[in-house]
Amino acid sequence: MSTKDKASNTAQDVKGKVKETVGSAVGNKDLESKGKLDQVKSELKDAGENIKDAAEHVKDAIKGA
Repeated sequence: MSTKDKASNTAQDVKGKVKETVGSAVGNKDLESKGKLDQVKSELKDAGENIKDAAEHVKDAIKGA
């Protein structure tokens, strides 16, 4: 995973946590839900990047064999 992707995913996760916390504090369920959604999106992007990295390692291992 590139540093740029990692930073972007982390920023989205933090943004989601802030939205969720503020939404919860002020009783705004919509904002709270959007925050949770941002966090899930970040986690899915991280998982996708990890799969791509693993595929690259497999590809490299096959080439080296």
